[in-house]
Order: sequence, then C-alpha cells, then structure tokens
Amino acid sequence: MDVLLNCCAGLDVHQKEIVACVLKGEKKVRKQIRNFGTTTKELLALSDWLQESQCTHVAMESTGVYWKPVWNILEGSVTLILANAKRIKNVPGKKTDMSDAQWIARLLRNGLIESSFVPPEAIRNLRDLTRYRRKLLQMATEQKNRIHNVLQDANIKLTSYMSDVFGVSGRALLEAIMNGESLTREQVHSRVKTQLRVKVPQLLDALNGKIRRHHRQMIRRQYDLLLDLEKHSEELEQEIDQYMQNYQEEVSLLKTIPGINQGAAAVILAEIGTDMTQFPSDAHLSSWGGLSPGNNESAGKKRSSKTTKGNKGLKSILRQAAWGAVRSKNTRLSAYYYRLVKRRGPKKAIMALAHLVLKITYHVLKEKQPYKELGPDYLPKRKQSAKYHQRQLEKLLGYEIEIHEKTA
Repeated sequence: MDVLLNCCAGLDVHQKEIVACVLKGEKKVRKQIRNFGTTTKELLALSDWLQESQCTHVAMESTGVYWKPVWNILEGSVTLILANAKRIKNVPGKKTDMSDAQWIARLLRNGLIESSFVPPEAIRNLRDLTRYRRKLLQMATEQKNRIHNVLQDANIKLTSYMSDVFGVSGRALLEAIMNGESLTREQVHSRVKTQLRVKVPQLLDALNGKIRRHHRQMIRRQYDLLLDLEKHSEELEQEIDQYMQNYQEEVSLLKTIPGINQGAAAVILAEIGTDMTQFPSDAHLSSWGGLSPGNNESAGKKRSSKTTKGNKGLKSILRQAAWGAVRSKNTRLSAYYYRLVKRRGPKKAIMALAHLVLKITYHVLKEKQPYKELGPDYLPKRKQSAKYHQRQLEKLLGYEIEIHEKTA
C-alpha cells in the first residue's frame, strides 16, 4: 500500500491517559510509542514531543468529549484528523491501547482515515451557546408541562379557555392562584387582556377548582424555576447575538431563504460553519446532517426508507425552518411541500422540504449569493442526457447498450 505521509501519529485518547504512536520513514518505518496524561502540562509535553519528532499529521478517535482538550492544545501546530471510531475498528481479538494508537497511525499514514467535520474555535463556541440554549428551552417546556399537570390535578381548567396559559394574561392568573386569592369577576377582567375579556364568566368557572396548599407550593416551585430558565435563555440570546456580529454577511444571505430567521440562521451557522469547502457537495452536507434518504435498493428498485442518522440539532432547526417556508405565500418551497404532501404525507413532505432548504443553504453560503425566488410554478427538469437514456434502456432490456454518434 502506498505511503502518503512520511511522519504521522495516532492517539488513543482516554479520560486519564493518552497513548501516542509516531510512525516515521518511508521504506524502513521507525516506531515510537509514549504515554501521556491528560492534564494541560502533559498535553503540552505531547505537543512538544510531536514537534520534536517532526510529525505533520495527527489522528485521534472521537471518544466522548475527551478528544476536545487534546484538539485545543494541538490545533495550529499540526494537521489534525478526527476519526469516526466506527470506521476505524481494529482487527478483533487484538485489543490494547498501544495497538489502537498504532492502528490509527498506520491508517493515517496510508491515507485511509476520513476526517470528521470540526469547525473553527469561534464556531465551536457559538455551537456550545446555541445547543445550551436549546437545552434550556427544552427544560422550560418541561416545567410548563409540569405546571399544566398540577393545574389538572387541582381541577383548574384554564387550558380549556386559554390557548397559552403562560402568556401575559395566563401568568397574571397563575400569580393569583399561587397567592391563594379568590378572584371576583372584576379582578379577572382586570388581569386578562384582549379577546379573553369576553370569556371572563368561563374563566371564573375554570378557576373554581379543588386546589390545596400542596398544589400552590408545587406550582410556585415550578414557576420560579421556569422564570430562572427564561432569564438564562435571554442572557444566552444576547451573548449569541454578540457572536453573530461577526457573521452579518452570512446571516443576511440565509435570511433570504423563506423560513429562516435570525435565530434559525444562528443555529445553522453554529452547526455547519461558514466554510462550505469542508463538504464536497450539498449531498455530502445533507448526509452529514442526517437529511439524506436512506439507501434501500434491491433488484434495481428503490424503496422508501428513513433518513440517515446525523446532526440532531441541525435536523430540528431545519424542520422548523421548513414549516416557516410552508407558511410563505407564492414561493417555490411552499409549492414543493404541497406537491409532496398529497402523496407522501406531512411528515415525509416536511423532511423532504428540510432537505431542500439545507441544499439551498449550502449553495447560498458557498457562492455568497442570496437565494433567488423561482416562484411556485418552478419544476426542476431532469437533465435528459444520452447517458440517462442509456441507463433506462439497459434496465428495460436487460442488455448493455453502446451509443455511437450518427455519421453523415
């Protein structure tokens, strides 16, 4: 097998220890193996040793979060490759940390490791913020559901007449419930806003439950935690906005795509970065993001299958963007959804639309050009090439076909 790298290293990273193997030389390979700890001092010693060995490329497995400190220390001094552990499995029956490090180095030396996508430090920081905000929002939703359950247990039926118990009017009534107040018609009227004022009699009836002191205490604890989560989410939002000041051009381009707003643009950039050269094509990005159709083909027939596994955060925000695009009027994206939903159903149609939004995002960022609206009547035409017709005839006839140019 051809040797592509003269000097490279493989790292087997653990929580407390790193096994490093350096392979050097073209014909006669010299092997060096050393063990290091995972403290900053030990990682700096690892960096110095790799530089003394004139090592140019270093590969490691993506083991949990343990690879991140190693990456942060070595970044900039050598070319780093983060390998998917499933794709570089060692030969069964020969499992040791030393052989793992050597196996990674051998694969790297022969160019057999495909690097996972690791964005620059600034994008990684933004990703941490957006993912943490997403987690806080999920926790806030959980608290709201718990409050709903306590209200039902106390037979407080506000949800029967209010679409959002946690709006301005709903929170005012919740405060009264937690404080043990017995509200009159006038007091309810003064606390609710807009169209809810015509439902005051129904709201009074809904508030007449069997609420105990225990219920009030439970709601108070959950509501206070909800307020804390919302406060932290707002602070994170401000910090994310500060980070996004450095990506105003990319945000402006993404917002030209129907369904993508400021928040969605921040999450998309945090997950895929701004440099689309990391992905050879929109198909590669779609596969990495988990939006490509699964591969289920047998006997020349393609069957419906689930999308591939990928980036959960990216899939989630693209589904939200896709629903936003569906609500846009007279656009290619909304028309695309309504064409699909008739024969595929809403779930598959929205995933297909999210896939299309991601492909458009790829080209918008790569070409630095805003999205061009093609209108609801746009239908992409298949390139009717000679090769396409040749493949179709071969499938139909069961023979190989050669196409020759017609001579005059």
